[in-house]
Order: sequence, then C-alpha cells, then structure tokens
Amino acid sequence: MTDIVWKPDPDFIEATNLAALMREQGIDPTALNAYEQLHAWSVSEPSSFWRRVTEILGIQFDKPFMSVLETFNRVLHPKWFVGGTLNIAKNCFRGSGSATAIITRRHNGVIETWTHDALDKLSNRVANSFIALGLKKGDGVAIVMPMTAEAVAIYLGIIKAGMVVISVPDSVPAEQIGSRLRIGGAKAVFTQSEIVREDKRIPMYERVRAEAAAAPQTIVLAPYGETLSMLLRQGDMDWVTFLKADDTFDAVSCEPDDASNIIFSSGTTGDPKGIPWTHITGIKAASDARFHQDVRAGDVVCWPTNLGWMMGPWVVYGSLMNHAAIALYEGTPGERSFCQFIQDAGVTMLGLVPSIVNGWKNTGHADGLDWSKIRCYSSSGEASNRELYSWLMTLNQPSGDMKPVIEYCGGTEVVAYISSVLLKPIKPAQFNVKTLGVDFEVRDDAGKQVRAGEMGEVFLTAPAIGQSNRLVSKTNHDELYYPNGLTGGRWHGDLMTVLADGSGWVSNGRSGNDLNLNGVKFGSTEIERVVNEAEGVKETAAIGVPPPEGGADRLVIYAVMKPDVAGDVQKLKSQMKTLIKEKLSPNASNVFDVVLINELPRTPSFKVMHKDLRQAYRAKEAA
Repeated sequence: MTDIVWKPDPDFIEATNLAALMREQGIDPTALNAYEQLHAWSVSEPSSFWRRVTEILGIQFDKPFMSVLETFNRVLHPKWFVGGTLNIAKNCFRGSGSATAIITRRHNGVIETWTHDALDKLSNRVANSFIALGLKKGDGVAIVMPMTAEAVAIYLGIIKAGMVVISVPDSVPAEQIGSRLRIGGAKAVFTQSEIVREDKRIPMYERVRAEAAAAPQTIVLAPYGETLSMLLRQGDMDWVTFLKADDTFDAVSCEPDDASNIIFSSGTTGDPKGIPWTHITGIKAASDARFHQDVRAGDVVCWPTNLGWMMGPWVVYGSLMNHAAIALYEGTPGERSFCQFIQDAGVTMLGLVPSIVNGWKNTGHADGLDWSKIRCYSSSGEASNRELYSWLMTLNQPSGDMKPVIEYCGGTEVVAYISSVLLKPIKPAQFNVKTLGVDFEVRDDAGKQVRAGEMGEVFLTAPAIGQSNRLVSKTNHDELYYPNGLTGGRWHGDLMTVLADGSGWVSNGRSGNDLNLNGVKFGSTEIERVVNEAEGVKETAAIGVPPPEGGADRLVIYAVMKPDVAGDVQKLKSQMKTLIKEKLSPNASNVFDVVLINELPRTPSFKVMHKDLRQAYRAKEAA
C-alpha cells in the first residue's frame, strides 16, 4: 500500500475540533487510540453523544425533547429527540448576523459577499412569498437550478416555511425531472431560464416546462445581472414578481422526523428512490463537517455540487451550522477561473471528486496559484486514485507543505459512515476511521466479518442519526435495506477492503446493481432501460468497474443482440452514449466499453448476476 504522505504534528492536533471534544471526555488527543476511544463512546452511548453534539452546534429546539433516543420495539426505526420540535433551517442562523455566509463568483466574474443577515432576510422573503401563493406546511417545492446564492436562500426559505424541498439535479432531462416532481408531489418549482457556462448558454426553463416534465407552477430566475425577457407558461411567474418585501418570518416548528428535503438516489428499480432528509439529518451533516473535515467558525468551504444531490444540502448545513462561509462558483470546476476563485475567496476546505483533480492535472488550469489557506481537502462520490491525490496534496503550496485529503463516504440514505480524521496519518485514497455516531462491519457473502486484508460488503449497525427509515411513494424500505429480516443492521452496498495492517479501509466500488459515475449514483436498471433502445439490442446489463489503479467507476455495458443481428461495438458505444446523455444524464454518458455476449448470466429466479459480470470483466483486464 501507499506510504504515509501526511502526518499531523502535536500542535496541529491540539487545534482541531476533535481534540476539544476529546479533552471534554478525558481523552488525550495525542494518544495512539484517542479516536477509537471517542468513537466507542459515540456508538455505545448515542444519547449522550448526540446530546453533546446538539449543544456544541447550538441547536435550538422550539419545544425541548424529553429523551434523545427511543429504541424500544423500534430497532429498525428509532425515534430521535422524542417530544421535541425544531426547524433545521432556522438553526443555520445561530451566529453573528454580520459574519460572512456566502462568497460567490458570478458567471460574469463579479464576486459578491453575503452576510448571514442578508441570507436570513432573503430566505424569510421566500417563506413569506409561499404564504401568498397559498402553499402550506408539508407541501413539496422543487429546486431545479444551479447552486447559486439565490438557490441557497430558496432552499432555506422552503424549509423555514415547514415545506419540503424536492431536490432535482439541473443536469437531468425533462423525463427525469418529471419523475422526481411526480414522486415528490411538487406543488411548485424554482428554476433558472438558462445556465451560463463561460460562452455557453444551456436552456433550463425549456426542460422544466416541457410536456414530459409536467411541472406545476414554476418560478423562473434570470442569470445574475440579467432581466428575464422570455415568454412564460400561463400561471408561471418570474422571481421578481414572486418575491414579497416582508423579510421577517417565524420559522415553522416541525417534528424531528418531519421531512425537510426529498433527495433522489438511484437504485435497482426504474424510478429513482425518494429519500427524505428530516429536520435532524442536517445535524449529522454538520457534525461530520465539524469533526471530520474540521470546519471551524470563519472558515470558507467550497464543494462544487448541486442541491439535486446530497452534497448540496450537506454543504449548506456543514458550513452555516458551524459558522463558516459557503464559497459558490457559477461555472464548472474544471475552469481556470474556478481555481483562481479558490485562491481569491480564501477557501480553507475544498471538496472534490477525483475526476475534477484529474482534469486539473491534464490541463494545468490549477497551476501557479496560492492555495496555502486550504487546511484540508475532502473527497466523496468516487473511489479515489492514490497517485492523483498524492499529486493534489502538494498542489499550490508555496511553502512546500502537504495538505491532507479527507476521504468521506456514505450515501443519501446514511449521510456518511466512513471517513478520515486529521488526528491520524493520512494516506491518499484510504479511510482511517468510522464516522462518529456510526458503526459498521465488513462482512462476506455468508454474513461473517472478513479478516484483515480481505474484501467484503459494508454492514451498518443501528441506530444512527441520518439513516433513512422510509421512502417516498414506496413501501419497500425495509425490504431493500434489511433483507432476510435482519434487525441488527443494514447492508449498504459498498465493497471495502480491510487493510492488512489494520490502519483503515480502501473502497472497491459497489457490490450490487448501482454504479457511481462522475460522483453520481445510478441504478443499473435506469441505464439498461435507456441503452436497450440502441439498434439491434435485445437486452443489456450495465456494470461499474473501477480501473486497476483505483479511481472512479467506468461504465461497461454487456449487450445481447437480437437474432441475426451482428453487433458493431463502436457503433453501439456511440449510440449508447447519445441515448444516456439525452434520456438520463450527461454524468452517466461516458461508456467505457461495450461487450457482446450470447446471454446474460442469471439466478434461478431470473435476476441478472451483475456481480458475476463485474468479476468477469476484472478477470479479463487482469489476464
């Protein structure tokens, strides 16, 4: 395995948020097993741990809770903060009103700084505007737009009003927008007329108002600095008309288990899974940001993402609830101007996926800047590449220092279960701890824990804040996550190798029928349904295969052709790329390989054996 490339010194350790929590618990932060002691407390005494976390974060409950956790007869569905009420968006504004909440670089190069007061007041205006529209507590409101400063205010305003954000990525086609609006029960939609990317203009409202999307009343924003001039559908309205002047609002108090946000995660079924984040899921996100990414008051957090995926809400809670600023860039992170923005905004924690870093290395767009204010990076969404992240650790550090990469892994339905901490040596592309408040085992196909040096599937042990206990418009949550009636925990689907020396874990991708492509999870069925339309194709199986050197999954399609049809691999590959881009998402459209096969391997119940195909492809590459 890779040699250690970053090691904290005692002064660095003492300054971390983790060290402060350890000292409270009588643990020496410099002790060899300090984190293990703290983690053991967090999972053996969850009520004590999460009570202390809410105190540290300054969480305000409108009605005090009677107990932190109730598990009696609720092993699968624990109740948290029993008897209490709160509004999680309200808790994003517990710090100084004059402190910086957002630093944003607009598409035209203008840089703006928003205070907490400015963001608070705009989100209040949004909440008041919903009342004027006749919407009420529990109604779903969708956001289908880039993660701009206005989008963050809209997100928080929806939740303040006791309504539910329906998260829709701005990259998906009209059919995918429509399925999410339908599943989430959207009563209104926010979108932007166009997305501006340097010299390109990508129509956005056009997709939302398409017949396939079947969108309800839509509020349309113009790109920054522009006036909306396009003709809107009857009943739709522009942002200026929607927005009321009243900037005071009493946030609606909600039950801890009330949904605040529906985020969609692809699975093994045709429709995406609608997973509710509740009014306490943000506590888990903020806790992780504080103790794993070491986000502190006054920090500047940048993580190129979108409110359509879980890392968008994570950045909102992880930054604002820790009194840090969010750095937002209107554009793509591969651009030179994004890298310049990291320097100019004074970013201290930069979140990434490996494909972004690979782009910088190939283009040189990040070269020659001063990123010395960065304290750490964090990586999520893709399996990492060791050599690539070794390069990143010294990038733009004038003094020659190395900056660690905090690996962070979980999912919409769990937030995160495994990560790294700055108290321990950091090796690129490896995890060195379980996240606080969460426990897991790595098990083999027989359900037994694997030994050091072996690979298995992650099995999460309950209970933990942030883990889903229901799905929207589906009744099979427990069937999906607790197969065979298991009550001691839940299978997650990630494959992990336990390092032989016991120092951590390495990701080996997914075990089941979903794939991580460009930091986004897709169900194999979603992809197969689209590529089955390619000319002459009878059926397909989509798998994700990490490259031998590590890194993001590559999309491989096994295809069975119709009788008497000779398959042309290059032609199929081109057709499938186009179909995926147009009907599913550009994030999944980079088809790495198409393999022709006479028939797909199946179980006795006729399910396709994706795992066997993945093993066969790896064996083929190794040969």
